[in-house]
Amino acid sequence: MMAAMHRRAAGRPDVATIRTEWEIRDERFRGIGGDRFVQVLFEGGRWLEGPVYSPAWRSVLFSDIPNNRVLRFDETTGAVGVWREGAGYANGRTLDRAGRVITCEHGTRSVSRIEPDGTRTVLADAWDGHPLNSPNDVVTRADGTIWFTDPAYGIDSVYEGHPGETETGGCHVYRVGTDGAVTRVANDFDRPNGLAFSADERTLYITDTGRRHLRRFTLGPASTAGTAGTDGPLSGGEVIAECDAGGYDGIRLDAAGRIWGAAADGLHCLAPDGTLLGKLLLPEICSNLTFGGPRGNTLFVTATNTLYSLMVNVTGARYPDATAQ
Repeated sequence: MMAAMHRRAAGRPDVATIRTEWEIRDERFRGIGGDRFVQVLFEGGRWLEGPVYSPAWRSVLFSDIPNNRVLRFDETTGAVGVWREGAGYANGRTLDRAGRVITCEHGTRSVSRIEPDGTRTVLADAWDGHPLNSPNDVVTRADGTIWFTDPAYGIDSVYEGHPGETETGGCHVYRVGTDGAVTRVANDFDRPNGLAFSADERTLYITDTGRRHLRRFTLGPASTAGTAGTDGPLSGGEVIAECDAGGYDGIRLDAAGRIWGAAADGLHCLAPDGTLLGKLLLPEICSNLTFGGPRGNTLFVTATNTLYSLMVNVTGARYPDATAQ
């Protein structure tokens, strides 16, 4: 792995960088590349998570979970400031089709949405009458449904939330319908974490950090008994990839359907069938990533204390926080 050594970007003495290091595992990865140096945008966090890019704001929002705050990187100025303090020990987030921020909150054991006027709406905080554990990561679908994972990291200790007990019978994956109903869609995980839809939204990839692998699910046919326009239960769930460096955390897809996953040694790039194509090596444990920038080809990566960015020659897929044209 590369040494954690910084240099200053030419013409930008305020921006530290590290040399980009790609590790090729499959010939299909050989054409992927980008900037020669990865930019270090922010280094003052404790455990950074949940990046999402807002095209309207030209900004990245990301969580500093132990410090109970959400930070904002302004792409136009390079400045990083506090967006929300006392943020419910927020973790993962996404944007809905209206550009509103949807966030998983450990401290409140809920999934919430920030309205245009700044007010907070709770979208989910219980299943079958039982409080959730600590929602972790979230994605939305074109039919208006919201899908999220619910491991127990936020109730395990005071580090990422408030100690508590699991009352749902385990760590599961849920869907919030357009009618607000919360449905459990998968109940056989240890620690479900990152999740992402394929471009056609018929396939859902979900990581299980506890078991260090990635699973692939297929959405079933439309259910006449459920919310209109919502597909039926998930099927499949086969393991398609095992992580060889820690456990997979957050994931995103690019426009070619490749899966980019955060791991202990950087970002892993996988083919849709789970084959490891290559890695972007980074000097810290990576938690999550998002594609952003004006053309959707800038990777923003949260990794332990640091927010990194790298412009690449691939674009993010068309799902809630992607901007590929």
